[in-house]
Amino acid sequence: MDSRIAVILCAAGASSRFGGKVKKPFVKVAGKVVLIRSIELFSENPLVSQIILAVSEEDQEKLRINHGAFLDFSNVEVILGGKERFDTVRNAMAVVKSDITHVAVHDAARCCAKPEWINQVFQKAIETEAAMLASRVVSTIKRVTDGVITDTVDRSDLWEAQTPQVFKKDLLERAYANLVNLDKSKISDDSMLVEALGHEVSVVEADNSNIKITTQADVVIAQGILNSRGKAKPTGYMHPFQEDKW
Repeated sequence: MDSRIAVILCAAGASSRFGGKVKKPFVKVAGKVVLIRSIELFSENPLVSQIILAVSEEDQEKLRINHGAFLDFSNVEVILGGKERFDTVRNAMAVVKSDITHVAVHDAARCCAKPEWINQVFQKAIETEAAMLASRVVSTIKRVTDGVITDTVDRSDLWEAQTPQVFKKDLLERAYANLVNLDKSKISDDSMLVEALGHEVSVVEADNSNIKITTQADVVIAQGILNSRGKAKPTGYMHPFQEDKW
């Protein structure tokens, strides 16, 4: 059976750490809204059959007014997110189509992922049922108690989790069904839910340019990353929403 992937884009957070008047999914990076950049990472991928965008209730009207035409053109389904990230993903899982084989969960604020990384993690998930992007930890890590260093952590086998994280659909469904048995306060990503089932999650190496925009300073970093990569000229038909790229 051919693989068909549904992508869940999580954009329902409060952006409390980001500050400013514009929430981070709607801020512009290198001339384009973060949210739109993230959608474009998946909208033309041949393995992607469904894109589900989860946003907060207060952002739904703004999204439709400002970006409705693009969302319709890209066949993006907008749903209401939840209070916590796992609530948001669970809401999105409820509308995943029956013929989908795998589900990818991606932070909408992580707009600097490379298409080749996404293809690699898709293929790895198809092979192993569970895979995620991650980068090696390169900084020296200190364990601190009451403002005093108690240990320097060996970083040789430490990786920083990223997204997308991709899972076979029924595996992710079982992982979420098992959430009732876990301490939700300690769950920070979907991989942890799958790991709790005893299932291995493979890692596909990216680098630290696949940043998640969290603060205002990250916008400047993301802009530098995107500008440094240049632009590949399109071939063949170019749809109207590509015009601002060239």
